[in-house]
Amino acid sequence: MTGKPQTARGYVAVQRLRPALVGLMAIVGLWLWWPIAPAAAREPLHSAQAIQPYLDRVADAVTEFTLDNGMAFIVMERHQAPVVSFMIHANVGAVDETDGKTGVAHYLEHLAFKGTSRIGTRDFAAEQAVLDQLDAVFTNLLAAQAAGDTAQVTQLESEFETLRQQAASFIEQNQYGQIVQQAGGVGLNATTSADETRYFYSLPANKLELWMSLESDRFLDPVFREFYEEKDVILEERRMRVDNSPIGTMIERFLEEAFVSHPYRRPVIGYQDDLFVATRDDIQTFYDTYYGPGNLTAVVVGDVNPAEVKRLAEVYFGRYPSRAAPPEPTIDEPAQTTPRQFTLTLPSEPWYLEGYHRPSLGHPDHVIYGMIESLLVGGRTSRIYKTVVDDAQVALNIGSLNGFPGDRYDNIFLLYGLTAPGNSPDEIGALFAQELQKLQQEPISAQELDRVKTQARAGLLQSLASNSGMASLLAEYQAKTGDWRNIFDNLTAIEAVSAADIQRVAQTLFQPTNRTVGKLLPPPSAQ
Repeated sequence: MTGKPQTARGYVAVQRLRPALVGLMAIVGLWLWWPIAPAAAREPLHSAQAIQPYLDRVADAVTEFTLDNGMAFIVMERHQAPVVSFMIHANVGAVDETDGKTGVAHYLEHLAFKGTSRIGTRDFAAEQAVLDQLDAVFTNLLAAQAAGDTAQVTQLESEFETLRQQAASFIEQNQYGQIVQQAGGVGLNATTSADETRYFYSLPANKLELWMSLESDRFLDPVFREFYEEKDVILEERRMRVDNSPIGTMIERFLEEAFVSHPYRRPVIGYQDDLFVATRDDIQTFYDTYYGPGNLTAVVVGDVNPAEVKRLAEVYFGRYPSRAAPPEPTIDEPAQTTPRQFTLTLPSEPWYLEGYHRPSLGHPDHVIYGMIESLLVGGRTSRIYKTVVDDAQVALNIGSLNGFPGDRYDNIFLLYGLTAPGNSPDEIGALFAQELQKLQQEPISAQELDRVKTQARAGLLQSLASNSGMASLLAEYQAKTGDWRNIFDNLTAIEAVSAADIQRVAQTLFQPTNRTVGKLLPPPSAQ
């Protein structure tokens, strides 16, 4: 049982969609931390002229500073209500893991809720001694299992269980969460994606110093207690979301087919074999490498005084010693030169997935990919939705993931469809091809261009509406692009896009040699 609050982690309730579609979106949540809107849920809003003054006011309300140890802070004043949203953005995700050590970024996130040497324990000195013994027995247990020494395995398993119960006797369950809750905190949670790990919640404005104290201790003095209990939780999560889920298995296989060597090909939750042998030392090494202050960005949005935020940050987070910059992951994915295709046969409704390699968030055409996504699947009036779902009725619904499974590096533009009864995934694929070819050959109309620009502006505005949404975007753009102001530059970039730009990017993106197709089919006896 984890002490981490059981709240939504990248999932959305989409009651009007069939359970299977919700299942795919939930599984995708293992790779992505943001809510995924179905095609029919996106609506156009606002004009550029109406948005720009608002964005100017937003930008004027933001201040930033960097501590001597390299930790960056972004502060945005919003005095409409006496609340503050906080986020610690660690610029590390599954992309930074190595083969054989998958899942450690997500594992660390779970353990970051277990407290410190002062929070979550009744007697840390005695607890630490038991934890050391427990780890030693686990190491010996792995060795005995590898050697096939069943008698030794049985003995060590008994010792392991006894020590685990002793360790549990020292724990003050969920003390960290209780402190936050008793202070009026809401939304305590964290997410891990391919690109980053984020820790966040909101507090009353007069609890600013409490957040500074709690969060600085959390990453200055973490104790990865309940290590093996959390391993069981994560392994069960993997069984439920991937191993026993046809859709989850399909998504994992798709990334393995679409990428040859890119770290994005590995699942955020990790492989079962890697998770089973993971040690506390593995997590500690990962933490030591990637959780230095220079790799963290703190964002504070709400009813605060920036000068007070800076003063307290220097007091609390200024205690962090500087660390060397972490290594960048090795990205040596070769260009795809031939189409790829695979089929899985599992007890499931039939699905069709089609993905294309696209460049990272930092590419000059980044916003154009978003506009193409909007044009094709952005709501019930979009091209593919009308053709595949409304007119041909070969799919119950369609969707997309632009920037999958992350966008810090080159990634995948994914289209997918849930096949309607009596139809096949190939029929969806044929209609996808028809619409993609049309986009390549015919410039879009002025009306369509205006609609997708409006949708793009609306999407940006919607993401900035809440304190927590603002904190997410400020941190993400600071970490991925080096400057949070690039959020607002997107509006200028959107306005500059022409029909020719849409056609140019579509012609480059939707090439057969750049395509990976996955089909999920039920067994013949079930069809």
